[in-house]
Amino acid sequence: MYRIVTVCTGNICRSPMAEIMLNRAFEEAGLDDDVMVDSAGTTGWEAGNPIDERAAAKLTELGLTSETHRARKFDPIWYAERDLILALDVDHYEDLKLEAPDAESRGRVRMLREFDPSTAGTPISELGIYDPWYGDSADFEATWQMIHDAVPGIVQFVLEELARGHAAR
Repeated sequence: MYRIVTVCTGNICRSPMAEIMLNRAFEEAGLDDDVMVDSAGTTGWEAGNPIDERAAAKLTELGLTSETHRARKFDPIWYAERDLILALDVDHYEDLKLEAPDAESRGRVRMLREFDPSTAGTPISELGIYDPWYGDSADFEATWQMIHDAVPGIVQFVLEELARGHAAR
């Protein structure tokens, strides 16, 4: 099983949207038995809370369910248990890299938008997805679009990893 975790600040907006969208994409690619995606926050501020209602509304619009989601904090043990750690914004990326216990773990941390072909050559510092929590439905639409644009690249990356015989933890 190839394991991915998406990470934002509180795990109520961006990272659960990415988790749910990626799970759907892997299911559509016939990989739901080979790939598991979950999500977490860099903080425990929202631990136990459901997904933000605006994020849930956007996902519902797309036929995706999110009512079972409960926010949680990233557990450092996941550096060893996840094959790909996808940061949603630059501060998450920097925190995850800084807290990684070793070079191998740091190598698993990537920006989600690195996988969007339209961002090729863009510096990491410009690949963040800003927090829509402070905005309105248009901000959640923008978040969805940025995640959506990266999803096919992530699926392709994982397909290549699996084809190389990637040994999941």
